[in-house]
Amino acid sequence: MVEVRGLSVAYGEQAPPVLDGVDLTVHRGDMTCIVGGSGCGKSTLLKTVIGLVSPRSGDLGLLGEPLHELAEAERDALLKRVGVMFQYGAMLGSLTVAENVGLPLQMHTDLEPALIDDIVDTRLRLVGLAGNGGKLPSELSGGMRKRAALARAMALEPEVLFCDEPGAGLDPVTAAGIDRLLLSLNRGQGTTVVVVTHELLSIERLDGQLVMLDGGRVVFDGTVRAAREEQRDDLRRFFNPSAA
Repeated sequence: MVEVRGLSVAYGEQAPPVLDGVDLTVHRGDMTCIVGGSGCGKSTLLKTVIGLVSPRSGDLGLLGEPLHELAEAERDALLKRVGVMFQYGAMLGSLTVAENVGLPLQMHTDLEPALIDDIVDTRLRLVGLAGNGGKLPSELSGGMRKRAALARAMALEPEVLFCDEPGAGLDPVTAAGIDRLLLSLNRGQGTTVVVVTHELLSIERLDGQLVMLDGGRVVFDGTVRAAREEQRDDLRRFFNPSAA
């Protein structure tokens, strides 16, 4: 689903690289958590994989295609197979929740309005927001906005779902609910899920492949259990910050 080799990214020709020689593989059906401290390059890696940032060098494949080498029309077609849940939801404040969720369907399909409404209702039920479609994003709690953003990301039934800090800013109970939703999409529907996070509880709950970045490089790639068993200072500090 994602194949990255030797990826380097910098914001400016003379700027030092934010990512420096990153290798990453995500297979179909994987649950992958990309972790690391602030400024390590997690969000930059996500933005590069979904085409928002261009790499300085290296190879990047998304769903078997060289994303950054495609013509605009081909890239647009490829990205319709991808869902993105942004950190702060990125909901359009002037649209209702239902209109936000239905927007990808209106923009990228020829479905009849009545069918779009049915799909939107299904997505909202999936994330526990049935009956809230008529509200504006400003009328929702933080956790409800995250759920609405997840519903919109799933509107086109993507093959792979990218989530940037889905639990950030949420109380522990609400964050656990978001994690359960992601697990149900991954294990119940077979959606490949890639999560950028620094939340230790989420990492434990999701219990997928762990990719740790530090200084723009991958310093660990394996299971959560293997990471905890590693006798390395950087991993010990990450999983036991109070003992650092």
